[in-house]
Amino acid sequence: MSIEKIVIVGGGTAGWMAAAALSRLGKDRKVEIILIESEAIGTVGVGEATIPPFVEFNQLLEIDEREMMSAIQGTFKLGIQFVNWGNQGDSYIHPFGAYGYNMGGVSFHNVWHRCREAGDKRPIQAFNVETMAAYFGRFSRTEDHPREDLPPVNYAYHIDAGRYAQFLRTYAKARGVVRREGKVIDVARDAESGFVTSVKMDSDSDISGDLFIDCSGFRGLLIEQALETGYEDWTRWLPCDRAVALPCNRDDGSPPLPYTRATAHSAGWQWQVPLQHRNGNGHVYCSQFMEADEAHDILVSNLAGKPTADPNHLRFLTGRRKKFWNKNVVALGLSAGFMEPLESTSIHLINTGINKLISVLSLDGINQTQEDAFNRLTRKEYERIRDFLILHYHQTARDDSEFWNYCRTMSVPDSLTEKMELFRTNGQIFREEDELFTETSWAAVMMGQGLEMQGNNAMASSLNLVQLKPEIDGMEQSIRYLVNHMPTHDAYLNKYCPAPMS
Repeated sequence: MSIEKIVIVGGGTAGWMAAAALSRLGKDRKVEIILIESEAIGTVGVGEATIPPFVEFNQLLEIDEREMMSAIQGTFKLGIQFVNWGNQGDSYIHPFGAYGYNMGGVSFHNVWHRCREAGDKRPIQAFNVETMAAYFGRFSRTEDHPREDLPPVNYAYHIDAGRYAQFLRTYAKARGVVRREGKVIDVARDAESGFVTSVKMDSDSDISGDLFIDCSGFRGLLIEQALETGYEDWTRWLPCDRAVALPCNRDDGSPPLPYTRATAHSAGWQWQVPLQHRNGNGHVYCSQFMEADEAHDILVSNLAGKPTADPNHLRFLTGRRKKFWNKNVVALGLSAGFMEPLESTSIHLINTGINKLISVLSLDGINQTQEDAFNRLTRKEYERIRDFLILHYHQTARDDSEFWNYCRTMSVPDSLTEKMELFRTNGQIFREEDELFTETSWAAVMMGQGLEMQGNNAMASSLNLVQLKPEIDGMEQSIRYLVNHMPTHDAYLNKYCPAPMS
């Protein structure tokens, strides 16, 4: 059966990202795309921080960056600052770019470790432009600098998720996507194949389709309620299961930071996401060790200004669907699974889910090979990200609460244990297949949380540091020069993409 009609159930970030991307299908072959959403059903809307692949997503849609950033009150993001994670009082930045570059086939963090053993006191952060720019509150894009010998600047965005969904809604509707207002109250399936054939609206109308995209959030209206796909629970490794979100003003007049901040508390952590005219905030916590009122009080006592909305209390179960594509239903966003926003991967997983769907999709119909490939690749992606998030909790010296005692002593997946042991032995990090997080990402979090290299790999041990010193010094000097010539983040926003005061 050919695919002539795609129905997206649910709006929000996931629904409208899918609609925007799929609206580019069918230039030579007509594909009808309908998105169903209800104004009466709220969206979670707490994911306001992104990672660099999101920039590419918008570029593929040929969206003007300046126009979008102004419309959604966006700011730029160079990485994530983690406070109080390895130990109380600790702080480090997980940057979007690399530490230095490979030298003689050796990863730079191994080169740096050799230099440190030889007496070089410079921190590894001095060899990363995103970290240094973040520390000094500066920002510019690679294309703003005419010199080609300077390191590239890797960035993402902080966005107002609600405004971004509205922006894409306008984009998608202009390209033929039809929006239908209302709630889905029933789902019809083919008796023989089990495929979803149509959904019934609260207006009593039926909407049929050939392919259905489930963007209905945690409830998984199609993927779970209709198809009973099942869910794999990961709370034994990622025990936080609650969050309270609360936007606020920046009453102290401070400029928006060019990075996200994640501050660990006694039973979870707090995010701060700076937009142009406000901050997005939230406290992710474990209900086994903290009550909702205490979590709310901790959040409010650590805000930069007066709250601008009522608190939004959320419940979630960290994990994933046992299938992301089941029959003719593909789940995206929260309906596919949930991993807390610690490394800003929620919107990224929507992005990559859409990319994989478009890559394997054939308008001639659906077959088992497509479904199997999509599920296999998505499962691997979720598991790699899962391990990276567990690392933040498990690699800690904190013993000041029962929550941190649990995290520090819990058993973790063998895949993560191997990664940690290899790094501890000789600094080796294997990036498997197309996994999201780079060597620098793993090294930044491992070292930032106190996991130290106890030795060097064989190739690093053979390097002549005297010969390499001028090149290493040149790296640091280029970064220092670039950061010194960057404007402040606030000044860059005001000139490049100022948002209206509304």
